[in-house]
Amino acid sequence: MRQLTTKMHMYTLESLGNMSAADTTVITTRIDAALRAKLEALARSTRRSKSFLAAEAIAAYVELNEWQIGEITAGINELDSGEALSEKQAEERYNRLLQPR
Repeated sequence: MRQLTTKMHMYTLESLGNMSAADTTVITTRIDAALRAKLEALARSTRRSKSFLAAEAIAAYVELNEWQIGEITAGINELDSGEALSEKQAEERYNRLLQPR
C-alpha cells in the first residue's frame, strides 16, 4: 500500500519576485472591502505590491489543491485496484496509532 507523503513546495518571495512581465498575465478579481484593507496593510508592512501578494497567495492555494486532488485520486486508484484495508485491519492500524510512543 502506498504511503501518504505530505511534501509541499511553497513559493518563496524570491521565486515570485524574479518573474518578468513576459512571464505573467493579468487577471481581475473581486474581494470585499475588509479583505482589501487587510491586503493593503500587509502590502505596506511588507513593502510588497498588492499584486505580488495576491500572486503569492494564488500560487500557494493552487499548489496545495493540486497536491490534495492528487492524493485523493491516488487513494481512489488504490481502492479500484483492490489495495484497501479490511475494516478489522483499519481498526487495528488506528488503535496502534493511538498508542503512546
